[in-house]
Amino acid sequence: AGYTYHLAGELVPVLTVELRERQSIYFEHHILLWKHPSVSITVRSMKGMLKRMIAGMQIFVTEAHGPGHLAFSRDGVGHIFGLHLNEGQEIDVREHQFLAATADVEYTFDRVKGAGNILFGGNGFFIDKFTARNSSGILWLHGYGNVFVVELADGEQIDVEPGGWLFKDPSVSME
Repeated sequence: AGYTYHLAGELVPVLTVELRERQSIYFEHHILLWKHPSVSITVRSMKGMLKRMIAGMQIFVTEAHGPGHLAFSRDGVGHIFGLHLNEGQEIDVREHQFLAATADVEYTFDRVKGAGNILFGGNGFFIDKFTARNSSGILWLHGYGNVFVVELADGEQIDVEPGGWLFKDPSVSME
């Protein structure tokens, strides 16, 4: 997607992104560790603001514009990794795992309803949806603990503890 980034650290990883002129990324405001003075910071409103407010989700994210370097980390042990999305590709992510994304990746969400979800998750839970609409992009996620990928064959099923999944392809159903 034309971005350069570096991952460092073993227990509490750090993502460092090198932004060129006219490149930008957005992220949750509380994860920024440091930035070069040449990087400008703005606020970006999210689509579906009213729906987000009702759901108790963030309605703004922070956006950084290059050139310059900046670094991010969560306050927790885990694994940071980048998902490189091709144009038109979408990915579903468990809520609160988003770290940052390139500016051209769209960020929406869906509420998962159902009796089991309400029983174990209050009023249900949310799945963040990220889509590279008009060009390729990068989505960085933070998984607490070790992160590994399980690829399922057509029709294959597995049982997963609700907090044990991090992301999935939208073609994978979950109930």
